Amino acid sequence: MMTTMSSREFNRDVSAAKRAARHGPVTITEHGRRTHVLLTADEYDQLSGRSDLVGDALVIHDDDSDLDLPHRSQRSLRVPEL
Repeated sequence: MMTTMSSREFNRDVSAAKRAARHGPVTITEHGRRTHVLLTADEYDQLSGRSDLVGDALVIHDDDSDLDLPHRSQRSLRVPEL
């Protein structure tokens, strides 16, 4: 489901735009022309292929390392005991 709202409507009720974005992209218009699209962070991450795992940013992408690390996956993550 795609929702369209004017920039004035968006500025007046940002919370409504965020709620609508949970159900699909929200197109924001100015003078009847599309200017922005609001997505949830999960949708954006899926489109961009981005991952918020810190370890993913630290991965060394060459094979010259002598350190043999296991493959990272979402399932291998665990919550630390505090």
